[in-house]
Amino acid sequence: MPTALITGITGQDGSYLAELLLKKGYRVIGVARRSSTVTNERIVHLLDDITVVQGDLHDQGSLLSLLEEYEPVEVYNLAAQSFVPTSWNQPALTGDITALGVTRLLEAIRFVNPKIRFYQASSSEMFGKVIEVPQRESTPFYPRSPYGVAKVYGHWITVNYRESFDMFAVSGILFNHESPRRGLEFVTRKISDGVARIKLGLAKELRLGNLEAQRDWGFSGDYVEAMWRMLQQDEPDNFVIGMGETHSVREFCEIAFGHVGLDYKDFVVQDERFYRPAEVDLLIADPSKARSVLGWEPAVSFKELVTMMVDGDLERLKR
Repeated sequence: MPTALITGITGQDGSYLAELLLKKGYRVIGVARRSSTVTNERIVHLLDDITVVQGDLHDQGSLLSLLEEYEPVEVYNLAAQSFVPTSWNQPALTGDITALGVTRLLEAIRFVNPKIRFYQASSSEMFGKVIEVPQRESTPFYPRSPYGVAKVYGHWITVNYRESFDMFAVSGILFNHESPRRGLEFVTRKISDGVARIKLGLAKELRLGNLEAQRDWGFSGDYVEAMWRMLQQDEPDNFVIGMGETHSVREFCEIAFGHVGLDYKDFVVQDERFYRPAEVDLLIADPSKARSVLGWEPAVSFKELVTMMVDGDLERLKR
């Protein structure tokens, strides 16, 4: 039974990845920071089947100890300060976790067992003010937020360790991926939760920022399959993962409200407080390399994703 270690196990991607690896026969070790509040709601159904341990990307010693004790063959680094607006309020913290944390983990792997296969969760936010459309593995980065800048560092330090120390270190440049398990602070989940609340009479309006912002949105459960496939290749490489199509926040609202028989125009209020200081340009993936090399194909369409999220929040709020 191979052992996989996942940082950020309590997040959306961590929970779906843990489910996938369990189905494939792995022993799953999840790493989570100690917190005085319980944050296991996304993995509560997995707690009998996985091991959750304390560790922190701030703390080199804790990472070394975990690798020595559990001896994983694969490490998936999904931990980060990943909420873009927060990265403007806490840029140094974002850099310490999302950028330097990658270095600490890579250095721990190099010290304990450089044969461990390593996955780094990179982001389409690295492309920012895009140089070309669509974006592929060779597209230059132009990040437009402290989060994007930190992810660029994490990406290049992964490539650097791969080339400098002959480590199997891959970087998955994932475009926006959502699910019913997405954090409520993210716009897609804010919309699905807002729709459910309005439908159930718990709210009367939904305040959002730029409705014309466009993203390439896919389903998190599909994207973790790509992560695993990257670590099964003969040679390490970088891969762009996305749907290859773009949709606006307005379109997301239209489908979400329409799913419950409502018109978004009657409830959505644009609020300048939710605009970004610097908006990214048109983010749209070219996932052709992932499809040809990894044999990866997404199973859930954009419309299916939106309705899945609304149904999830309706069910949650009814309970």
